[in-house]
Amino acid sequence: MQLIECVPNFSEGNDMRIIQQITAEISSTEGVSLIDVDPGKATNRTVVTMVGNPEQVIEAAFKAIKKAKELIDMRHHKGEHPRFGATDVCPLIPISGISMEETAAYAHRLAERVGRELNIPVYAYESAAKQAVRKNLANCRAGEYEALPNRITSTEWKPDYGPSSWNEEVAKSGATAIGARNFLIAYNVNLNTTSTRRANAIAFDVRERGRVKREGDPVTGKIVLDEKGNKVWEPGMLKSVKAIGWFIEEYGVAQISMNLTDIGVTSMHQAYEAVYERANARGLRVTGSELVGVVPLQAMLDAGKYFLRKQERSLGISDEEIIKIAVKSLGLDELGPFDPQKKIIEYIMAEKEGGKKLIDLNLKAFVHETASESPAPGGGSISAYMGAMGAALGTMVANLSSHKRGWDQRWEEFSQWAEKGKYFHDELLRMVDADTQAFNQIMEAFGMSKSNEAEASLRKEAIQAATKNAIEIPFRVMELALGSMEVMHAMAEHGNPNSVSDAGVGALAARSAVIGAFLNVQINSGDLEDKTYVKEVMGKGAEMVEKAQHLETVILGIVQQKMKA
Repeated sequence: MQLIECVPNFSEGNDMRIIQQITAEISSTEGVSLIDVDPGKATNRTVVTMVGNPEQVIEAAFKAIKKAKELIDMRHHKGEHPRFGATDVCPLIPISGISMEETAAYAHRLAERVGRELNIPVYAYESAAKQAVRKNLANCRAGEYEALPNRITSTEWKPDYGPSSWNEEVAKSGATAIGARNFLIAYNVNLNTTSTRRANAIAFDVRERGRVKREGDPVTGKIVLDEKGNKVWEPGMLKSVKAIGWFIEEYGVAQISMNLTDIGVTSMHQAYEAVYERANARGLRVTGSELVGVVPLQAMLDAGKYFLRKQERSLGISDEEIIKIAVKSLGLDELGPFDPQKKIIEYIMAEKEGGKKLIDLNLKAFVHETASESPAPGGGSISAYMGAMGAALGTMVANLSSHKRGWDQRWEEFSQWAEKGKYFHDELLRMVDADTQAFNQIMEAFGMSKSNEAEASLRKEAIQAATKNAIEIPFRVMELALGSMEVMHAMAEHGNPNSVSDAGVGALAARSAVIGAFLNVQINSGDLEDKTYVKEVMGKGAEMVEKAQHLETVILGIVQQKMKA
């Protein structure tokens, strides 16, 4: 399935009536999820984030751009952020199942339509740029709205799409930049100063472009020119970072406002640390930071793990706890609450997908659901749950060992085991619902119509495909549960001796998960016509059961020996 993200920025951050009318155009578009609306009063700008199928997303974007043109008059716009249009920028970002080249093609389709139907000058930028100089948004927006009358009528800066003449209609709408780019994080770091000049000095220190080189004094010295008469620039500390300093009146602080254009090159926590270092060097302090829009889960986990490493703490804890560390370490809650469910894109999408999940039930409710008249959850889901609990016990022993007094020098060793255990229990938890979904797919296939030969054939194919899936899911549970026993083995042998019995119980649960899942593999295999596949799976499954039983014996032997000692 192809998914893209679109993050249009509208030049209105104060009038919620206008903002709501624009976002209503997005919400009303089928197949598109409006996942974030982030208005800024001082910037007088709203950053909107939507995700969905490319065709529907560019339709929603067009409708929103059209509504913004109706409601926003750029002739009266004032704000802290650089801007040149009612819809200032509208980037498309590939999320899954689609390449950057395909995403850029959608950007051009949208740009051409906006120019043709709405009479808005459009510049194609980033990966959609038609000219190298237009790849950089700052070049397209140079001089901002005030420079447009001269720029759009010039040969050099004639828009890629739409009108190239200045009139009352264009004066009201301004121009728009539409492009395709990698995931960008809009990230601001707060300072204990009100000085925009000092904030800008730090921004120049850290941003990739850096600052103009000068002779002598870095502020008042003569600008250095190259042999062609162009200014010479001294690069900043961070690649793929754009930054400026500004004062935010509603908070009463100066900020370093950054666009992290490739978080694989410069992460959020790296940007924070660089600003922190340069602020200290200039006698200032970082007091916190602010995330504008949404962020990928991995960016938050990377930040949390970075700060855990600095503390020499185990990384094998829940994602929720890692995110809490990231939020507190980066001060993301200084200017307002930080709700991961509303700021992390994977969490937002999961909530919008909805649906009842077994793993979201509390333990009591899960037991009662299992005991009900419904055939699901059944043995496969229970096996996965047992395996997850066993792996969690192994992870617990690793975390306790990592923090054991006198073992400080071994924190990283046990942290690695805890991370490995976390991988297994997270994946096994995912299998709890996957197994029940596999059962439901079989039921749906059996419920398909068979009133004629064609329908009967399709029904048979669906039943066989669903049956094969119902074998593969518990087989995967077997692999995961068996793999997790390596953690219990290591923790029984090398972990905190006070928790050795927990490693033993973990091994018992994991072994039971392997055997239980194999029972599901066996019973589902009886209905599959591909007997060659069945024979292969049964052979591998029997080997895994034997390995699990052997590991259980070894681990329990170590546990008994340690407890006697």
